[in-house]
Amino acid sequence: MSGYRLFSQYYDNLTFNVDYKKRADYIQSVLSLCGHDMGLTLDLACGTGTLTVELKRRGVDIFGIDGSYDMLSQAMDKAYDEELEMLFLCQQMEHLDLYGTIDTCICTLDSLNHIVEKEKLQQVFDRVALFMNPDGYFLFDVNTVYKHRHILGDNTFVYDIDKVYCVWQNSLKENNIVNIDLDMFERESEAYHRYTEHFKERAYEIDELKKMLKNAGFDVKAVYHDLTTEPLREDSDRAVFVARITEAINRES
Repeated sequence: MSGYRLFSQYYDNLTFNVDYKKRADYIQSVLSLCGHDMGLTLDLACGTGTLTVELKRRGVDIFGIDGSYDMLSQAMDKAYDEELEMLFLCQQMEHLDLYGTIDTCICTLDSLNHIVEKEKLQQVFDRVALFMNPDGYFLFDVNTVYKHRHILGDNTFVYDIDKVYCVWQNSLKENNIVNIDLDMFERESEAYHRYTEHFKERAYEIDELKKMLKNAGFDVKAVYHDLTTEPLREDSDRAVFVARITEAINRES
């Protein structure tokens, strides 16, 4: 997600079905069940910052990182409108570089699925671990293999929203990778201007992710069905990982 100029403007409209307040409640509840105080929190791949701002409003000491300047511009506007002093940094996940350590990292709404190379995803986990304080927690969600094969697959979705008409086309490839093509038609008076965005998402097997987290120094405490504390089902479309950093970790960069 390095660009997304037009997509960033309509991202919130296209994700109208996401209840950010409910997701913030969930994150805080799960970490509370673990006996974990969020402390200094990183929202990794924060996008347009809706969740980041919601948690900040609740008193969480949080900052956001994303690889897209356009997404971050939207996030900063939201923080400004809320009169919140917040830090947003533009970095790619696999090159995460912080000035100090954190107590919690969250990464939501299938952001990690955008890392389609397994080696790069391992780098992301390694970098998050590098900046974790002892007993720090990493909570993230991912689209499942089931979702890529049976929901996204080779399907097409159409969104007709204010000022833009979007055709979302998917094609399923090897390694559970879905190629995603967005055709957006932006209204201007009686005319439409067409823009396109292309990206990929990869779904990883649960055991693959557990192994990579272990390699990075994390102990996986739980894997839940989305927005619950229930085990994954065969038809779960999103999995939530709750992982705790182990004490023995090499912090040399």
